[in-house]
Amino acid sequence: MDAAASLIADLVAHGVRDLVLSPGSRSQALALAAVRLAEEGHVRVHVRIDERVAGFTALGIARETGVPAAVICTSGTAVANLLPAVMEAFHAGVPLLLLTADRPPELRGVGANQATLQDGLFHPWVRDQVDAPVPGDGDWSGLGERAVAAAMGCARSSTGCRRSRVPCT
Repeated sequence: MDAAASLIADLVAHGVRDLVLSPGSRSQALALAAVRLAEEGHVRVHVRIDERVAGFTALGIARETGVPAAVICTSGTAVANLLPAVMEAFHAGVPLLLLTADRPPELRGVGANQATLQDGLFHPWVRDQVDAPVPGDGDWSGLGERAVAAAMGCARSSTGCRRSRVPCT
């Protein structure tokens, strides 16, 4: 199983039932893994072309269910469109997960397309943020479990948002 499929399966294994997909080329592996699990009946995938709408759709689902919903989006400035929903999740204590695809570290800050400075973009509105290793260079096992635990407030006293920055080639 590839890294993206492993991450999505781990999220589902730990209770995530809704994934909101705002498609883009960088997030293709995550999107395909999500759709595969949806076809098997393990998760619901909601496609929203606009990232801001995707963020608020996930926020609404998580608010209604009390279960973290995950937003999958591509790299670059697309990620910034999630900020309003992240802020709302923070203030309302709603468990929200962000899976933001990004270029590998060596292609950040060098003028590559679909790239921008993302470090600290959601600070202080996320409970936790992880910059996952490049697939094949590091271990992704448990990443989904830790994301759900952080969003549900297991590591802190309240629920909120958790971001996983996922490098995709």
